[in-house]
Amino acid sequence: MRRADLPGRGVLWRAVAGQRRDLVVGAVLAMAHQTGEALVPVLIGVAVERGVVEGDLAGLLRWLGVLAVVYVGLSVSYRYGARAGERASVTAAHRLRTDLIGRALAPEGGADEGRLPGELATIATEDARRVGAVAMALVVGLAAATGLAVGAVVLLRVSVPLGLLVLLGTPLLLWLVHLLSKPLERRSETEQERAARASSVAADLVAGLRVLKGIGAEQAAVARYRRVSGDSLAATLRAARAEAWQSGVVTMLTGAFLALVVLVGGRLAARGDIGLGELVSCVALALFLIGPLSEFSWVNAQLAQGRASAARIAEVLDAERAVSAGPSSGGAVLHRVEGRLRLRGLSYGSLRAVDLDIAPGETVGVVATDPADASALLRCLGRRADPDAGTVELDGTHLSALGLAELRTALLVAEHDADLFEGTVLDNVAAAASTAGARTDTTLTAAITASGTDEVVRSLPDGLDTAVTARGRSLSGGQRQRVALARALAADAPVLVLHEPTTAVDAVTEARIAAGIRGLRAGRTTVVVTTSPALLAVTDRVVLLDGGGVAASGGHERLVHECAAYRTAVLA
Repeated sequence: MRRADLPGRGVLWRAVAGQRRDLVVGAVLAMAHQTGEALVPVLIGVAVERGVVEGDLAGLLRWLGVLAVVYVGLSVSYRYGARAGERASVTAAHRLRTDLIGRALAPEGGADEGRLPGELATIATEDARRVGAVAMALVVGLAAATGLAVGAVVLLRVSVPLGLLVLLGTPLLLWLVHLLSKPLERRSETEQERAARASSVAADLVAGLRVLKGIGAEQAAVARYRRVSGDSLAATLRAARAEAWQSGVVTMLTGAFLALVVLVGGRLAARGDIGLGELVSCVALALFLIGPLSEFSWVNAQLAQGRASAARIAEVLDAERAVSAGPSSGGAVLHRVEGRLRLRGLSYGSLRAVDLDIAPGETVGVVATDPADASALLRCLGRRADPDAGTVELDGTHLSALGLAELRTALLVAEHDADLFEGTVLDNVAAAASTAGARTDTTLTAAITASGTDEVVRSLPDGLDTAVTARGRSLSGGQRQRVALARALAADAPVLVLHEPTTAVDAVTEARIAAGIRGLRAGRTTVVVTTSPALLAVTDRVVLLDGGGVAASGGHERLVHECAAYRTAVLA
């Protein structure tokens, strides 16, 4: 918490400052409402004084009319003030959610490091809502402070001792309330962290439900979730106890303070220092003060939770970028991508001084004896990470000199575990093509055929218009993989990098897909990172990565006969 205190305050300040107009309108109207509420006891006291003590019926009716006008003003100001405050709250939360999603989807990456998707979702929803609620809390707090101030002024006019009691006692009470909110703030942060963890684990388990059932690991998964959910429940209960304890103690202190105000007012009336109407006003004001003082308790709880959530949001927004965004202007521009890739002295992760040249239009297979080598290579080619040493060049230009948007249009890395999205099969296939401006019926049809997705389409009830659920769970593993491959091929990128695109299909289908990829990508640079003999057999040459470096290079058949490490990786 301490590490993110200042960034958290920055998030709070930006959320509040961005809603200045609604906050000012809401605060002014809420303050007017509380002023009217504080004046109601005074008007009642005056009416009692005129009508009961002095027997002035006309005066009584006049003051009752004034009281009716004040009540109309109270109703109008409360309605529109609450609306403005609530609008500020939900708008601030919406903008925070937008910022969080924008940061999570930023091409520079880094926001999701060390976090599961469920945790990011919780931060973007519940934490954003709690920070947005601070706007409403400020409106309520300012209104409550106004009510207390007006009440104190009235009491000072009635009796200096009573006024001083309220003016001096209220700040002390507020200071005690602030101290009581500290445990709640700490426990609220823990509560949100545990809730986010439980949410992320649940999302993770649901995503892998079929796999869990296939290997009979349901009980282990349930036990894992029960343990994480239990931790979340315990943290929530601790936060609830802290909030209840705070509310209880604050209510007790508030009651004691108000009882003291009533006691002093009663003694003053008994001595004749104040009249009957003034005593009625004092007692009614003391009862009125319960509202503002109780609201301060709620405001402090909202601020405590908002500060904790703001710190978590700040950690995501200020997360270190995995790579730089590249030049925004004046940088290198690829007017026409030939597709020449060149790696020189590339070192990253498990890779050590890798040198590799890929000619334009060449189809190259890459076999890694260690999956970590393949992962490191893909991260560098897709520029999801910059190498520790060495360079990666596209058509003679360093990848870091290109804007990320331009780079990822020219060089597409299709990951093995690519997700599908809600929509139809056609929507998923055409998603990347629409973004790249390459969408045509001919392109989509060719990609669907080359990837074997045409067989999937024929087996579905509505063909290409068949609905796909979130993450493609309504399809089998092989169907999802072929649709994802079709999406990558339909993008028609000048340079395409595929990672194990056929692990979930049978051998016959795999051979057909291999031929389809070769035919569709003819004349454009294609890199296939795989250990599939069917895919490697259709490449122009294969590069073997072993021990973090290039160990061999050549045709698939030659390497199978001449290189034991290659043979083990591909045929074992």
